[in-house]
Amino acid sequence: QVQMVESGGGLVQPGGSLRLSCAASSRIPIINNMGWYRQAPGKERELVATMIRGGRQNYADSVRGRFTISRDNAVNTVSLQMNDLKPEDTAVYYCNAQTPWTQYWGQGTQVTVSS
Repeated sequence: QVQMVESGGGLVQPGGSLRLSCAASSRIPIINNMGWYRQAPGKERELVATMIRGGRQNYADSVRGRFTISRDNAVNTVSLQMNDLKPEDTAVYYCNAQTPWTQYWGQGTQVTVSS
C-alpha cells in the first residue's frame, strides 16, 4: 500500500515562510497530477496548488504569487514553498497524487500562522 508522507508543517508568524514536502513510500509508475490541498476547521477541503506531469501548475487565487509548487517525477516527490503566510492560511495541509487508476492522500500536516 503506497503512502504519501508529508513533512514541514509548524507554527510561523504572519509574513513568514514554510516549506512542505511529500514523498511516496514506494514507486508509483505514473502520476498524472500531484499537489496540495488544505482543510481549515469548520471548512471543506480545498485545492491549494497542483502540478501535472508535464509541468503546468494550478493555484488557488488566495495563494497565487505567494506559494510555489514543485515536483520531481523521478522520485515521486512534491513540495510547496509558502511565503508571506497569513493567518487565513492556517489549516491541515494534505499531499495528493493522482494516477490513471486511483489517488493517494497523505495523513496531513498542520500549518499554523499566528503571532
